[in-house]
Amino acid sequence: MNKTIFITGAAKRIGKEIALTFKELGWNIIIHYNSSKSDADNLADQINKDNPNSAKTVQGNLDVKEDVQKILNEVNDAFPSIDLLINNASTFYPTPIDEISEDHWEKLIGSNLKGPLFLIQGLKEKLKKSNGSIINITDTNLTKGVANYSIYSAAKAGLEAITKGLARELAPEIKVNAIAPGAMLEPPDVTWTEEQKNKVIETIPLKRMGSEKDIANAVKFLANSEYITGQTIKVDGGRSL
Repeated sequence: MNKTIFITGAAKRIGKEIALTFKELGWNIIIHYNSSKSDADNLADQINKDNPNSAKTVQGNLDVKEDVQKILNEVNDAFPSIDLLINNASTFYPTPIDEISEDHWEKLIGSNLKGPLFLIQGLKEKLKKSNGSIINITDTNLTKGVANYSIYSAAKAGLEAITKGLARELAPEIKVNAIAPGAMLEPPDVTWTEEQKNKVIETIPLKRMGSEKDIANAVKFLANSEYITGQTIKVDGGRSL
């Protein structure tokens, strides 16, 4: 029986690269999306062309309780097992202290912390049966503090905290780890100038931007590691040093 990976926010960018990496390994792939239906459908078609009937899509807004339950129902019914959960979906935008609203809080906490926590709760029985893994995607900048991103930072810091707590709580059947990307890509819908890119690269010891493949390779490494849990691996070219 093929193993199954469920990736939130899998239609584009890092999530898409993780899906394509595990396609090459012959896994079943569940592609979650919120609004990027055409991208998710195209990715599923691409995967199914090479590995027939191995990819399915699920839609839902991780901020909404009813959507999270719908996602869980569809994921639990999609394939016999769940072997790897990747909490990758993320909302990211600045919230200067004078402009913070309840809506900002709900959206940033929802996708970055609340949604992942309840997905873990709803999938833990299947993950236990498969001795599976959970990998939470966080952010390497949490240790430094970033002005104007207090809610986002709080949400991602919370995700790292539950990574450690759940690594203890769900052991020994389930391994729980996190990956903290550094400078990989411009934020969604933003294009950096060469000057902006070079300014970032100057702060990175390895003197290059990372790529989606760097994160996908780290996911593959953790998926194959039998004796790592409760850890956050920084994939940032040394920027956090």
